[in-house]
Amino acid sequence: MTSAEETREELAKVSSLAMTARRLLAGGKLVDLAALEERVRILCGTVQAMPREEGQSLLDDMRSLINKLDQLRGELELRLTISRGDAAENAGGSDDGKTSSGG
Repeated sequence: MTSAEETREELAKVSSLAMTARRLLAGGKLVDLAALEERVRILCGTVQAMPREEGQSLLDDMRSLINKLDQLRGELELRLTISRGDAAENAGGSDDGKTSSGG
């Protein structure tokens, strides 16, 4: 069984991964989130398997990680929205923003 201290260290590492993903995203890089997702899944399972008191001792660390993941989600959503807007703009052709009235 994993101790609360070992899990706390893993939480810090996963938080660092989330921050790195945010930094890469801000720099316009593509980010593969598969490793981050897997480590979060494992962490959640580890905490769920802990005795209640041990798991509760990690609440602040878990909340911090959740906050970082929420920030990453928001930045990913923004990036997706911007990308969709660029794609829609490019799909419209190069009519200089003018529309024809057909007439």
